[in-house]
Amino acid sequence: MPRRSRISIAGVPHHIIQRVNNRSACFYTDDDYLCYLDWLKEYSEISHCQIHSYVLMTNHVHLLLTPESKASVGNLMRRLGQRYVQYINRTYKRSGTLWEGRFKSCITNEEDYVLGCYRYIELNPVRADMVSHPAEYRWSSYRANAQGESNELIVPQYLYSRLGTDASARMRRYRELFRHHIDPGLVGDIRQATNGNYALGSERFKDEIELAVGRRVRRGVSGRPKKKVED
Repeated sequence: MPRRSRISIAGVPHHIIQRVNNRSACFYTDDDYLCYLDWLKEYSEISHCQIHSYVLMTNHVHLLLTPESKASVGNLMRRLGQRYVQYINRTYKRSGTLWEGRFKSCITNEEDYVLGCYRYIELNPVRADMVSHPAEYRWSSYRANAQGESNELIVPQYLYSRLGTDASARMRRYRELFRHHIDPGLVGDIRQATNGNYALGSERFKDEIELAVGRRVRRGVSGRPKKKVED
């Protein structure tokens, strides 16, 4: 059965997750993280993708980005993935694949869901019990988005920019979003949409995307359709 084509729309934010095969590690030392971030910046510019948020976990990566064209996301992930695999294989004297098949992705363009993806991504180390606060984790965009730490990789997404009239106000409002854990229902929605390559948002947003791309962008109802009962 042919693979279902990925939903990708220029100018619309994408949440992306790429996992390592067999849940093995893909980052072992600080140099590994730094190399990945350097190449993420290089290839995001070449592929015309704006990076808004990221976290590098031990065995997977999350990104929130906006592509300039429909092909931008695929170009970025292919180049970055291949370069990093070559580096890992050469550095650690291994061979073969690293990533678990294709990366997963979903699109979203509504405030609650875009900012929800920011929080979902940067709270990953907290949910994994690696740190008690996202600012304690070095390999994410939280310090840039919430505390103004210099990070040439990060480009603020439009809805992030609307959080305040200046940088100080935006960061203060952004930090307030992290005062509480993200709602489990939203976590489930993000995971389901990303793993299924669906649109993440309201029913109206999904209707608009389905009209634009000419295909279903939400999870279908399992089982056979119910028969109509005639009078």
